[in-house]
Amino acid sequence: MSETKMTALGTQPIGSLLIKQAVPASIGILVMSLNILVDTIFVGNWIGSVAIAAINVVLPVSFFVAALGMSIGIGGSSVLSRALGKQDMPKALHTFGNQITLTFVLITVLVAVCLFFADNIIPSFGGRGMIFEPAKIYYTVLLWGVLFLGFSMMGNTVIRAEGQPKFAMFAMMIPSVSNLVLDIVFIKFLNLGMLGAALATTASYFLCFAFIFWFFMSKNSALKVKWGHLKLKLNIVKEITSLGFVTLSRQAIVSITYLLMNTILFNLGGEDSVTAYAIVGRMLMFALFPIFGITQGFLPIAAYNYGAQQYDRVKESIYTAIKYASALASIIFIALMIFSEAITKMFTDNQAVVAQTPNAIRWVFAATPIIAIQLIGAAYFQAVGKATPALLLTLSRQGFFFIPLILILPVFMGANGVWLAFPISDVLATILTGWFLYREVQSRLKSSTANN
Repeated sequence: MSETKMTALGTQPIGSLLIKQAVPASIGILVMSLNILVDTIFVGNWIGSVAIAAINVVLPVSFFVAALGMSIGIGGSSVLSRALGKQDMPKALHTFGNQITLTFVLITVLVAVCLFFADNIIPSFGGRGMIFEPAKIYYTVLLWGVLFLGFSMMGNTVIRAEGQPKFAMFAMMIPSVSNLVLDIVFIKFLNLGMLGAALATTASYFLCFAFIFWFFMSKNSALKVKWGHLKLKLNIVKEITSLGFVTLSRQAIVSITYLLMNTILFNLGGEDSVTAYAIVGRMLMFALFPIFGITQGFLPIAAYNYGAQQYDRVKESIYTAIKYASALASIIFIALMIFSEAITKMFTDNQAVVAQTPNAIRWVFAATPIIAIQLIGAAYFQAVGKATPALLLTLSRQGFFFIPLILILPVFMGANGVWLAFPISDVLATILTGWFLYREVQSRLKSSTANN
């Protein structure tokens, strides 16, 4: 049954196929984002606004460790999807086996390093003053859960590459729902504070890992890895890491951005400004879930058809994904412009935070209607195995544009300069991505379609 679903990536109409892939991905991201959103509301109301800032300090570290799993998953899934498109099952199995080995080795080492240097890492990411102690409690417990999260992120992308988006959706929903339930138990009823928040998140990551492990052991998956597939093969490792490096670089830049933002905002406005950024960050994860869902749904379709040399379908998938994502992004933009103040008050009643956050939300999301081109364009180059342009476009927004802007604009404009950096970098990155994508469609895909 799973082989039939994989073949459908190359035969079903692109529009309906994208919906089938994107809707479960969007629902999964929605539930996960709701979990982060509600978790932040619980923490803000039951522990305090400083606790929100403490979690925001820890996020870049846990994100980066988890990003190792995600980068190995996405890089390997591009290789895996193209192998499936070519009907090369031995390569697909060796790719998945190498993904498992790489994830285990790299994440175990990185978690150990992060735990050993905890007292140095936390302050460097903005965990100073009143933020340090709650941040350290959350950080120490959460990193054990990140071990399971790394495997879950890797496995989830492979499930999607197999053409099983519903199971990938369930994998994302399990930790989200369980975390909310455990938050209520540990924070509200057992009154464990930050320790309770960390325990709830860690336990939810383990439950997600258990579900993904069950999936690959069951008959639902066609990828039955044996011990021989776990042995690293240099050519496969090179493919996985070259493409996975794109995702890892993006997450590394995200972590650096959190570090800089927390430090700059702490210096400009103390804990309140860091809390405002934490709320904005949660909205960035939550509000854009349909666009991220379409991007995830687009990846296996583009990769499979590129591997099968059906370039007309690749081109159609690009246009369809951008069209759907842009329409949804415009609706999200309108909603956020109208309800930014009401959204802020859901998280906290701290008047200093409420005073600055709505303005921040409006600036941060000002360029939302055009970001689909940026996301789909970068995803296309990763899907078809073109690591260099994928890396360039992935790093363009935050690495080339955003980080320089947040270092320059606040000198002249204060905190407003920080928020203004978001839409400017979005516009610049979209122009750059659009140019690369247009050139690719007009040359590579056009000529390939004509020759095919």
